[in-house]
Amino acid sequence: MQVLCWLLCLGLSEALAVLPKEQVARHAAKLYRSKTPAHGHSWVTNNCKRLVGLLRQKNVAVNKLAVAAVAAGRDQSLSEPEKHFQVHTLEVFQKELNESEHLVFQAVHGLQRVLQGDYRDVVNMKESSRQRLEALREAAIKEEQEYMELVAAEKHQQEALKSALAQNKTLSILEEILEDVRKAADRLEEEIEEHAFDNNKQMKGVNVEAVLRVEEDEEKGGKKKNKSTQEEVEDGLGLSMLIDSQNNQYVLTKPRDSTMPRADHHFIKDLVSVVMLSLPCGWVCSLMGLPPMFGYIMCGVLLGPSGLNSIKSIVQVETLGELGVFFTLFVVGLEFSPERLRKVWKTSVQGSCYLSLLMVAAGLLWGQLLHIRPNQTVFVSTCLSLSSTPLVSRFLAGGSRVDREGELDYSSVLLGMLVMQDVQLGLFIAVMPTLIQAQNGDLDSVLFGGLRVLKLLAQVLVSLAAVLLLCLALRSFLIGPFYKKLHAESKGNKEILVLGMAAFVFFMLTVTELLDVSMELGCFLAGALLSSQGHMVTAEVMGCIEPIRDFLAIIFFASIGLHVFPTFVLYELTILVVLTLTLVVMKFVMAVLVLSAILPPSSRHIRWIVSAGLAQVSEFSFVLGSRARRAGIISREVYLLVLSVTTLSLLLAPLLWRVTTHRWVPRAERKALT
Repeated sequence: MQVLCWLLCLGLSEALAVLPKEQVARHAAKLYRSKTPAHGHSWVTNNCKRLVGLLRQKNVAVNKLAVAAVAAGRDQSLSEPEKHFQVHTLEVFQKELNESEHLVFQAVHGLQRVLQGDYRDVVNMKESSRQRLEALREAAIKEEQEYMELVAAEKHQQEALKSALAQNKTLSILEEILEDVRKAADRLEEEIEEHAFDNNKQMKGVNVEAVLRVEEDEEKGGKKKNKSTQEEVEDGLGLSMLIDSQNNQYVLTKPRDSTMPRADHHFIKDLVSVVMLSLPCGWVCSLMGLPPMFGYIMCGVLLGPSGLNSIKSIVQVETLGELGVFFTLFVVGLEFSPERLRKVWKTSVQGSCYLSLLMVAAGLLWGQLLHIRPNQTVFVSTCLSLSSTPLVSRFLAGGSRVDREGELDYSSVLLGMLVMQDVQLGLFIAVMPTLIQAQNGDLDSVLFGGLRVLKLLAQVLVSLAAVLLLCLALRSFLIGPFYKKLHAESKGNKEILVLGMAAFVFFMLTVTELLDVSMELGCFLAGALLSSQGHMVTAEVMGCIEPIRDFLAIIFFASIGLHVFPTFVLYELTILVVLTLTLVVMKFVMAVLVLSAILPPSSRHIRWIVSAGLAQVSEFSFVLGSRARRAGIISREVYLLVLSVTTLSLLLAPLLWRVTTHRWVPRAERKALT
């Protein structure tokens, strides 16, 4: 019987190519009768006869539906809504019949592929499974479209019934007003309807995937009484969560009905949890004599995936934390006057470039000894050469530094080198596509890749020149009048001043992003431009922005803790501690050597403090590492090592900073720093 079924399926599939669909079942029955004994085994014959009958009935029904649709369209006794409803309903039923027939023969094709395949060939089985999955996704889309068409048909039916009732009933003034409002609401829905699903599903690179939809009450384990699931989806003001096959979780960003207000309660709860837990964690660290940022990072560890796993909107929390980076650099720029910038720009450019080159050279040397690919070693060493600007800014916050005539202060040199590293970060992000092509072997030659890197470098230099020219123009013509206007309008009301400062920060951020330069550099330049207006302006702006900066900085440090995995650190504690200490010592020694060579003799004593500030890894290595892992430049193991070493270096940085400043910073200024 099994052999006969196989032969029947093969005969059916071969008949699809040469026979009309209504003759396929008849062909299968004939094939069966020619190969099957007369006694018993009547199941296949009966089902083939049923298939022939169903296909005939389907063709007759489709023809009748087509005739009925034409007749309904020509019926003069029906109103336009009634005509539209009847024709629409008949067309939907026709599509349902055709789609059902298509699914029957699609199943036969799938069975033929399985029978012709080799069960030992995993690749072939995987391809068959992928094709079935694609077919199911397409069927789900078609079924969704048919359902929406039926909903539209039901709506037209209701419109027709209302029109019929309106003709036989005299409406009151209130009912007429409500009818006009209803029509206006229908027009509004048609105007704001974007049809994003239909417009995007045929675009290149768009994939259809199956997702799980988790409602808020189901997520809590509760149920709503006397309310269907569909009503919960349509009427609930909460947000459901979608989970795809890769375990990525999504929340709603733009609802179909824009007239109803909605709130992302997951994000609100996550933000409340972070703020409430950051207080005791930061408090405990302060009582222990540690920087409060330790407590904020530990808060992220406790709430993140490696702890309680209570943070649902990780991406949203990290995005809010990025605003903390922007305002931190803006405050750094307020404390960093153009005069100090002119004093240290040459030292900053030379120091940051030499330090990056030394790190890359050391990485290539270790790569040769350990037989690691050059592009991977260049990427890792470049990531590790960057230092954290927000962390160092917190170190320097509150310090009463005095510039001596003819001397450099350590804060100016340190911040200048960090700003130049942010510029290098923008350049490295621009060069990353070339590294990806080199990894995939898409570049024709090393010479072509080198020329492309030089081209990108020239573009970045041109963009930097454009940014500097814009800053000169803003300082000469716009900053003064702009601040005076804000100051005049904000007397007794600080909202205008805060809004104006935030708008200026975001304006500079947008300009630098459009010019393919680091957004962090734009925030720093915004603060530096405002600091050129004098101490009174700086003090007033600082008083308004610092509370916002502090709150967002807490979110930023907590978001760093979300990427700390204590279990992985404990598993590989020895190797991680060795790698972190080696990296910190190496960066410290390299920075000391570079600064000893470029600093004037009278300022060489500050090389120890600046080197201590640079002896850690920037949090942006998280972003660069994730991009490189997705592109295949580094493996999963290397990515986790970079992640863990970066986190441990950030945790060790305050200790090294405290030890160094205790030796080289005067006592009065040391109290302000700690």
